[in-house]
Amino acid sequence: MNIKILPDPAAAAQGTDPVWLDRRCNRTSSLVTATVAVALLSGCASAPMTKGGSLASYDKLTPSDGLLAKSLVHVNKDDVLAAKTVRIVPTTFAHAASPMLSQEQRRLVANAIDRSLCVGLSDRLEVVAADQPADLTAHALVTHAAPTDEVAAGASRVLGFLPTALSANVPVPVPRLPIGLGSLTVEAEARDPASRQQAAMVWARGANSFTNSPRVSSAADAYDLASSFSDDFSKLVVTGATPFGKPPELPSFDKIGATLGGKPKYAACEAYGRNPGLIGMAAGKLGLPPEWSDKVPATAGQ
Repeated sequence: MNIKILPDPAAAAQGTDPVWLDRRCNRTSSLVTATVAVALLSGCASAPMTKGGSLASYDKLTPSDGLLAKSLVHVNKDDVLAAKTVRIVPTTFAHAASPMLSQEQRRLVANAIDRSLCVGLSDRLEVVAADQPADLTAHALVTHAAPTDEVAAGASRVLGFLPTALSANVPVPVPRLPIGLGSLTVEAEARDPASRQQAAMVWARGANSFTNSPRVSSAADAYDLASSFSDDFSKLVVTGATPFGKPPELPSFDKIGATLGGKPKYAACEAYGRNPGLIGMAAGKLGLPPEWSDKVPATAGQ
């Protein structure tokens, strides 16, 4: 006797119903996002939300976190969007921010912040020299910079080379060892000519095993994270809204050119030197210290 099992009409309808499919896709997308977040955070250094006292006020700051970064932000959207020009006061380090980094390394990280800020703010604002009047004045203070463990970074780089060497030179991605990762905490604000706060951010992020390549330098992760901070803060000022919780946008041609070591949009950005570009990228892939490929101009920070 042949027994034929008929599908349940309700289940069949559910399987083809567009609404049900949309819900299933949404659940799947949420699961994938959560999985990626857990994977990143499991190999991520923690960074404290340290306040350095340089902001005009902390009262209006509200939490606004990204996938990897934690932040407190405040922005007066209308006033910020009305601004046409901006000047950048050189980034400084709090006294106790990074006792393990040398003065040269602190200058390297501070200059990386200023250079990336200059490029990012150029997307909407005209950047003028630090001694010129402007609608907004931006300044950042590094309040915490945990060093990268050079031994762990070197071991990660060696382990990363081995699979490729053993697989006939076919690139094999290998996560970085989740030990000895550095971190960076920065606070920044943009003030108007009357010294009123128009935008502010306290930002903290640790390096992770997947997106931050190991480089044999105690300043490596702080240097790498410097541009991440500057991207987020410049977007806050350029758009008048938090940079988090939005789909990624394609960079402007000016930003791409500057990243590759080309001429910046505004002459004021030359004070921070050119991005090391392809040479810097190659040095990063080899795990070489950023101090070797990125030379801070003598006038930077003055």
